[in-house]
Amino acid sequence: METKIKVFIDTNFLLIPAMFKVDIFREIERICNFNYELYIIDRTLDELKNIIASQKSAGKHKAASKLGLKLTENAIQENKLSLYKTDAPEDAVVDRILLDIAKHEKIIVATQDRQLKQYLRSFGMKIIDLRKKQYLIIT
Repeated sequence: METKIKVFIDTNFLLIPAMFKVDIFREIERICNFNYELYIIDRTLDELKNIIASQKSAGKHKAASKLGLKLTENAIQENKLSLYKTDAPEDAVVDRILLDIAKHEKIIVATQDRQLKQYLRSFGMKIIDLRKKQYLIIT
């Protein structure tokens, strides 16, 4: 049986559908011509909920987070996305958790975070990225 590559979706990546009208799940399926499994870290859900609850969040980020949370919950229910449970505290930074996982496993991370992308590339990791605000690529 072929090993599945773990693809982790970062919090900011879940804002893409609302902000740029790109179906990230369909796009990931299009570009991943290998055996993979999608994951989201439990703390990512916490980050989305915090953005929604925050008085400081701008309206567009709040709305994008609501849609991202809804899409995520639907994908988990439909078994298209697995929840990666951590023992990290609720206020843990998702980027650090992703970096820790990347140090121990060969994963692909879907992110828009410039600094996280630099760190992941320094480990030789592949990244799923949004290009021209229209489609996804693996770099």
